[in-house]
Parts: sequence; structure tokens; C-alpha cells
Amino acid sequence: MAKKDAEGTLEFLLAFDGHIHRYGGGYWLKFEIEKVKESEGRPHGLDYSFTLHGPDNRRLIGFDNAHSVPAKGSRFNKRPKAMDHWHRTEIDEGRPYTFKDAETLMDDFFDEVERVLAEHNIPFETVEVKEGDKP
Repeated sequence: MAKKDAEGTLEFLLAFDGHIHRYGGGYWLKFEIEKVKESEGRPHGLDYSFTLHGPDNRRLIGFDNAHSVPAKGSRFNKRPKAMDHWHRTEIDEGRPYTFKDAETLMDDFFDEVERVLAEHNIPFETVEVKEGDKP
């Protein structure tokens, strides 16, 4: 992807900050994202949390970089320096996520959203978009 395209995709992603997307059956997404100073934990310069919630407001899945998670595989593997990770279920403590770029992050998140909504027989159609903390 060309640098100009990547910057446009990043700006598109940043525009999601503070948005709530509602789906049928009371399911909803929340987006929090902002540019921050690049660091070892956030080498891409983003602080983000994208979550899917059920009708009872419980988080069902999430992609974020709020904390580090154990490395995949053996307990002797070192934790990754980057804090990007995702939670595949509501009780999953998180698994490392390899951040490539803004577009891939959005694609991966929406793939998981579509998977979970399908498991609950909810159409993958946004019924409302608004700004705020709750649906």
C-alpha cells in the first residue's frame, strides 16, 4: 500500500473514534482510537479499543492495546513488546495481535464481528451510527 493510501486509511480509522454502531437484537460496537506518541508498546502510534457488546452490554469480542498479554504457546515464551491483542470471547484474557496497518486492523475486527453476529443469527447490517459511550 502506498504511503498516501496508508495515511488516508489511518485518517479514516481515526474518524471512528467515539462512534457506536448498533446492530439488530441490541448488539453494538464501540470504537475508541487516538494517535499517541510511538513507544515500544505502541510502535504504530495508536491507542485503540474496538469492542462488540451483546444486548446485556457484556463485551463479546475486542481488539485493543490497553495491556500486554501472554505470548502464544509455551508459558516460557516472552510477552510481546507491542501490546496489541484481541479477545475472541467475553472471557478470553487476550491473545497477541500482530498490527500490520489500519486497514488490516479494521478488516480483522469486522471479520470477527461478522463471525459472532452470525453465531447469534444477527444480520451483519448496521442499523444506526451515533457518537457516545452507550448504544
